[in-house]
Amino acid sequence: MLTADLNARYAGDSQTLIRHELGLCAGERRVDLAVINGEMVGYEIKSDVDRLDRLPEQAEAYGKVFDRMVIVTTDRYLADAVAMLPTWWEVLCIRQGQKGVSSEQVRAGKPNKGQDPFALAQLLWREEALEELRSRGLARGLSKKRRWIIWQHLAQAVPVAELGDVVRRRLKARREWPVDV
Repeated sequence: MLTADLNARYAGDSQTLIRHELGLCAGERRVDLAVINGEMVGYEIKSDVDRLDRLPEQAEAYGKVFDRMVIVTTDRYLADAVAMLPTWWEVLCIRQGQKGVSSEQVRAGKPNKGQDPFALAQLLWREEALEELRSRGLARGLSKKRRWIIWQHLAQAVPVAELGDVVRRRLKARREWPVDV
């Protein structure tokens, strides 16, 4: 339902990328769905067959990267999820009724003010991050360095708001993604 709604909302919008299972923090975490356009919005889905034991750690990781976050859950986990999540997260509750599946916004989301520049930089591939440093004249001595060092330099060199723009632009420009994602 969520994927169909998002695909319908952004149909024909060449400035929007919808990505399933987007890896974050050098692959340590994956968000269920990411919508990338003028901002990055993550969607975490917790159905009745899921568990909430990882949600606090997921919320922490997602808060380092996304401009906004949405949890999509059911009545089974609604109260517990709301209690676990920062107040800036939007909360959607999915219900199965006689007329089919419906969604209710339980809590409106707010912009995230806690993004981490290093976590944002980690969304870039090594060469993408290095190209960004080169374009700013800041890549001297870094061409053979490991990606962690390049990410660190980029995170320190570019203000977080600008870095968010860079990451969104680069992600949307990618023509190929890893096959396993």
